[in-house]
Amino acid sequence: MYIVCVAACPTGVAHTFMAAEALEIKGKELGIEIKVETQGSMGADNIISMMDIERADAAILAADVAINDVERFSGLPKIECSVADPIKHGDALFAALKQEVL
Repeated sequence: MYIVCVAACPTGVAHTFMAAEALEIKGKELGIEIKVETQGSMGADNIISMMDIERADAAILAADVAINDVERFSGLPKIECSVADPIKHGDALFAALKQEVL
């Protein structure tokens, strides 16, 4: 399984990168390949390409602000949540995502 994710908070610093790390760790723990794009005041890093989206099984949009180019994910099953959810509720988030994909 391949999941694309976006993490974004109002300043795009601490919570954005904590969420990205939590998504990557939980994905590895579950044997799921993850790519996380971070968006913040400094711009976007690790940008998800159209090839990534075409390959993806689903998306996690963990953000407390509007995500740039969110329409990229319109054809994918997705979970939209707060940027804190991957940090605090990673197991529940991935369980919900698996229900979306099935």
